[in-house]
Amino acid sequence: MRGDAGAPLVLFYGDFACPRCVLGHDRLRAAPVRLVFRHLALRAKHPRALALAHAAEAAGLQDAFWPFHDSLYEDAGRTDDPHLWARCERLGLDVARFDADRRSDAVAARVAGDVRDALRAGATATPTVWIGGVRYDGPPPVEAVPHA
Repeated sequence: MRGDAGAPLVLFYGDFACPRCVLGHDRLRAAPVRLVFRHLALRAKHPRALALAHAAEAAGLQDAFWPFHDSLYEDAGRTDDPHLWARCERLGLDVARFDADRRSDAVAARVAGDVRDALRAGATATPTVWIGGVRYDGPPPVEAVPHA
């Protein structure tokens, strides 16, 4: 979760391999919101989805979830392993630890829990976004995004 505690709450179920999520991220990036990101990473929709979700959670174990999250959406064309390692180096992460963590059972369980919660909440498309209790299947329309 990031953003001011008093800001409007936005729940974003997304996938780092999803082009529509890139658009959703772009629309919400500078918005004055309290953003909660949860994984809806389904290999059947995007082959790299799970690997990227695990990578983001591994970065989070080194306190770099949000910088890693943003870098994936801002450079969506470079998500293969060599690019992930370079991204880690740029963020000052321990690459060996990152690589071990992204393959761990704990990270897999965290991502699987998010996916289960998303499906229970009725999210089937990426992104699925709730803003002020209103659900959007796909990137939220510009007019729905809170502005300063």
